[in-house]
Amino acid sequence: MTQPTDEEQRDALIERMLESTRGTFLMFGVYIGGRLRLHEALAEAGAAGVTSEELASRTGTNERYIREWLEQQAIARIVDVDDEKADEKKRHYGLPPGHAEVLVDRESLNYLAPLPQLLVGAIKPLSALLEAYRTGGGVPYADYGNDLIEGQADINRTMFLQQLGKEWLPAIPDLNARLMADPPGRIADVGCGAGWSSIGMAQSYPKVRVDGFDLDEASIELARANQEKVGLNDRLQFHVRDAADPQLAGRYDLVTAFECIHDMSQPVAGLRAMRSLAGDKGTVLVVDERVGEEFSVEDKDVDWMMYGWSILHCLPVGKADEPSVETGTVMRPRVLRRYAAEAGFEKVEILPIENFFFRFYRLFP
Repeated sequence: MTQPTDEEQRDALIERMLESTRGTFLMFGVYIGGRLRLHEALAEAGAAGVTSEELASRTGTNERYIREWLEQQAIARIVDVDDEKADEKKRHYGLPPGHAEVLVDRESLNYLAPLPQLLVGAIKPLSALLEAYRTGGGVPYADYGNDLIEGQADINRTMFLQQLGKEWLPAIPDLNARLMADPPGRIADVGCGAGWSSIGMAQSYPKVRVDGFDLDEASIELARANQEKVGLNDRLQFHVRDAADPQLAGRYDLVTAFECIHDMSQPVAGLRAMRSLAGDKGTVLVVDERVGEEFSVEDKDVDWMMYGWSILHCLPVGKADEPSVETGTVMRPRVLRRYAAEAGFEKVEILPIENFFFRFYRLFP
């Protein structure tokens, strides 16, 4: 095969960088639309659409900014415009129904509006991140702010409410039977974040009691606010508490960790705590990123995305507390198996549950 010339490589990179810049502006435009409820108002307007003045009035925003945003969204092919030759203040803009599902419908599994919010959160501590690269230090999770906490919560919310307790856990027959049986089972959700995983399990299994644990106070505050919206106060509690507390040992039939083991400075200690919580009879379930089995520049999985999160967020967060094993987002199955063995687990099984982003690990004591 003929290798590309230096000039061809140069031109290809220029093209990719320009296209990526186009995508970056698209994402930040979507972020503005989501935070200011602009896409929501466009969806509510229906087929008739709205002018820039009408959208500004409906959302309590400034018309000049909204006009510029609408034109940007139209060029980005996010919104439709009825007549681009009309006077700039008389053009009507609308949101196609297919786009509304992605940007507005929080109950759709195709809802991706939180993704730009996650990106904004990931770059919030950029100066501190650059300093960490120079010194080898880390960036505390709290420094990433509410955009990252809320974006992470909302991007997984629908899956946790619609699939976790209705598809994923039922695919583990012995566990599903225990959670449906008497006496009522107990679940510990380690690193529960904003609580939607805990809520999803409590909603799907009407007998179980769920304890969500997280050391981030802002996340637990959001989890409790989410709980207020759905109730379940008699069977669901959120705690700012270390799940390694020996007083909790052996209490739980199921111990879960969703997308958090790779963020831990000491994941072996985290897994050891999960093993203690489950005792000899409980089930330990780790759900983490479905990255490739090995490093390859011919990425056929989601490594391209996970490395992006890792260089900006997960590796710096994992290095914020020393000593750290410095895992990063791209925790391959062999690495999780090694951590599990060091934590005292005898076996790790990758469950046959299909998901584009997640891999499901069952750990056996």
